Amino acid sequence: MRTQQIARAGVSIALLALSAWVTVPIGPIPVTLQTMVLAILPAALDRKTACTAVAVYLILGAIGLPVFSGFGGGIGALAGPTGGFLWGFLLGMLAGTTVARLLPARLSLFARSLAASVTLLLISYACGTAQLMVIGSLDVAAALAVAVLPFIVPDAIKLAVGTSIGCSVARAAGHVPARR
Repeated sequence: MRTQQIARAGVSIALLALSAWVTVPIGPIPVTLQTMVLAILPAALDRKTACTAVAVYLILGAIGLPVFSGFGGGIGALAGPTGGFLWGFLLGMLAGTTVARLLPARLSLFARSLAASVTLLLISYACGTAQLMVIGSLDVAAALAVAVLPFIVPDAIKLAVGTSIGCSVARAAGHVPARR
């Protein structure tokens, strides 16, 4: 990675940690600003940098740094009831940035980045719901009712705002990374 990519990844990791600390508890799954920050990354960063930032964020949390919601950290956070959402961020970023790369270049950066963010969120929802079902001994309907349904509208708003911010950052930086 180039120095500029490392710096951008570092800033992204810091934003992910800060956004996780802004927490509003709603049942077992807190509302954070992570979704908004994650939506910034596909527009503002190239694929490798975005995925690296999310991976390093997860590693920092896994080794115990308090970067997850509620100043949490440690393997227990990744293995706990809401941990599937966290590791779903990485799988979602990989899939989302792949989707953005495969979409036609004639689509706007916003459209490609929003598609990436929606893909990321759906994968995170799926991973988080699956882990919650296993750990919480819940059926699909109960897990979705607790882990997904209350968050759809707030997350849709955060995706739109984050994607818009990411596009502004990309324009200010003078690059359009969605095709990389």
